[in-house]
Amino acid sequence: MSEVLDAAGLVSYSEGAVVSRTLINRDTGSVTVFSFDKGESLSEHTAPFDALVHVLDGEAEISVGGVPHRVKAGQMILMPNGVPHALKAVERFKMTLFLARAGGPAKKPA
Repeated sequence: MSEVLDAAGLVSYSEGAVVSRTLINRDTGSVTVFSFDKGESLSEHTAPFDALVHVLDGEAEISVGGVPHRVKAGQMILMPNGVPHALKAVERFKMTLFLARAGGPAKKPA
């Protein structure tokens, strides 16, 4: 069933916490919306699948391959499979994480 969703409204901020809501979870990939309180983080890790983060609200510092990037509302960042990445909420922020579990390595847009 089709439905129009307000992505940023799918998760609320919670003091000192990370909140998530999975929208799609299939063998081929997943879509999850997260909210991070200021200062919350995910430590560096590596995933075997390509991931795309779209920041919906606020600002985060997302490191990919040791290179830090400031990513703000409306911006996206690609995290290729096998490359270490981490993130920290510079201020409260919300993001959608698109995880591709099938297919080959990510390619940069033309």
